[in-house]
Amino acid sequence: MRYPDGGGLTAKQRAQRERVRFEAAEMFAAGAPPAQVARRLRVSRKSAYAWHAAWRADGADALGSKGPSGCPSRMKPSWRAWLEQALEEGPAAHGWVEDQRWTLDRVVTLVARRFHTRFSKPQMSRILHQMGWSAQVPVHRAAERDEQAVATWIKETWPRVEKR
Repeated sequence: MRYPDGGGLTAKQRAQRERVRFEAAEMFAAGAPPAQVARRLRVSRKSAYAWHAAWRADGADALGSKGPSGCPSRMKPSWRAWLEQALEEGPAAHGWVEDQRWTLDRVVTLVARRFHTRFSKPQMSRILHQMGWSAQVPVHRAAERDEQAVATWIKETWPRVEKR
C-alpha cells in the first residue's frame, strides 16, 4: 500500500491509529477476547491478536506509536529555517542574477554550498513541499509589462481573434 507522504502515515493518521490501539487495550483490560475487539473496532483479527500479545507482554504502552517510519531526514530543522529565509531573499541575493526564479537545481546548489550536504532533486522537492513551497507561476508580474498595451490588446485585438 502506498501512503501520501511517500512511505508513511501523516502525524494525524498515526495518532488516529494509536487511539484505536489504546481503545483495544482498554477492551483487553476489561476481558474482551481479541476476536471481539477486532469486530468492534473493525480491524483485522490478525492485528487484534498481535495487539493482544503486545499488551500482555508490555502493557498498553506497547501499543503506542513508534513515530514516523524510515530514516530521519538529514535536513535539520535549523537548516529548514535558514533555507526558508534564503528562499524569501530571492535568487539574486545568492548569486543568480539572470532571472528571479528558484529552480530545484538552484535550491540543491544553495543547500550544498551552505551545509556541505547534497540532496537529490526529488528529495529537495519533498522537503520544499513539506515546508509549504511548490512549483508555480511567480506571484509578481514582469517589470517590463505595459498595462496600457495589454488593455488595448484585450479591447481591440482579442474581439477580432475571438470572432474567427
